Amino acid sequence: MVPSIQLGLIGLLGAAAVHAAPAPTAASALEQRSSTCTFSGSNGAASAIKSKTSCSTIVLSSVAVPAGTTLDLTGLNKGTTVIFEGETTFGYKEWSGPLVSVSGTDITVKGTSGAILNGDGARWWDGKGSNGGKTKLKFFSAHKMINSKIQDIYIKNSPVQVFSINDANDLTVSGITVNDADGDSNGGHNTDAFDVGSSTGVYIINPAVHNQDDCLAVNSGTDISFTGATCIGGHGISIGSVGGRSDNAVENVTVENCSIQNSQNGVRIKTVYGATGSVKDITYKDIHLSGISNYGVVIEQDYKNGSPTGTLTSGVPITGLTLSNVQGTVDSSATDIYVLCASGACEDWTWSGVSVKGGKTSSKCKNVPSGASC
Repeated sequence: MVPSIQLGLIGLLGAAAVHAAPAPTAASALEQRSSTCTFSGSNGAASAIKSKTSCSTIVLSSVAVPAGTTLDLTGLNKGTTVIFEGETTFGYKEWSGPLVSVSGTDITVKGTSGAILNGDGARWWDGKGSNGGKTKLKFFSAHKMINSKIQDIYIKNSPVQVFSINDANDLTVSGITVNDADGDSNGGHNTDAFDVGSSTGVYIINPAVHNQDDCLAVNSGTDISFTGATCIGGHGISIGSVGGRSDNAVENVTVENCSIQNSQNGVRIKTVYGATGSVKDITYKDIHLSGISNYGVVIEQDYKNGSPTGTLTSGVPITGLTLSNVQGTVDSSATDIYVLCASGACEDWTWSGVSVKGGKTSSKCKNVPSGASC
């Protein structure tokens, strides 16, 4: 049984403050890379960016990142460890961002007990997300991370999307909390927790998420797993939308032992109208649904510009789809299962133990392959 999201962690802001150590002096930047460097306060971001390749361990202790500045930890030396302590804050500006960016090989990024990265996203929220209104920035860019780890990070109130994982290879992301619950009533939108693209070997373990968009969205990549998740308030656990990008292939994705609660959708796969690509060998196993307002399981090949068109195209076939022990309830106004496939574009599906109840049975399903039901 997946535990409920630990929203009580918000109270950690009231815990004893971390004692911020002064930023390293110019002399310390010349020390051997075996050193541990601690950065803090309003000058901590600039000092860390300047000295990031001079330290084997970078400690960010209650850093206040200025408006319009990315906490840029890209290009770290192999084997660097980054540790967040206390509360990391970010100044307000409408710009492209991101707030934090990390890249490198054999990198470990982690938070200490009580640490929080506070985006204070309400300053940007206007109900439009990335579709207009204020210019909003993504939170954490994890691009080109090779054989690396991100663990025990607590993120609160992102302006829009949280983790952008791209061009990663063998990246483990574990013990992450994304708490955008305040966005439910304050205009949070497009607050995807994990967006994955063009990556091989991404393993996301035991995340706790409360947001207003996809808990996971895999747009391209191979050998991706998402396990032990609790997803609250969003749009479900999604493959796609797939199509319309430079990389439009998703293969060998496993979503297992996850709870999706009080969300628009549960299991979701969406491919883009008129596009080309492929969705292959996808498994959803041991998924529990509750309080789903739109669709318990929704698979559609008519997506465009963020909405279904109702017109099916077969350029992004969905093959080798396994649903095993996907169970739970949806609202009475919701639809239990909805499958909309183009002719011949959905094949080799295996469903077992799929029981979604409480809502309506769709009369609009099309081309449901053998082995599945709608």
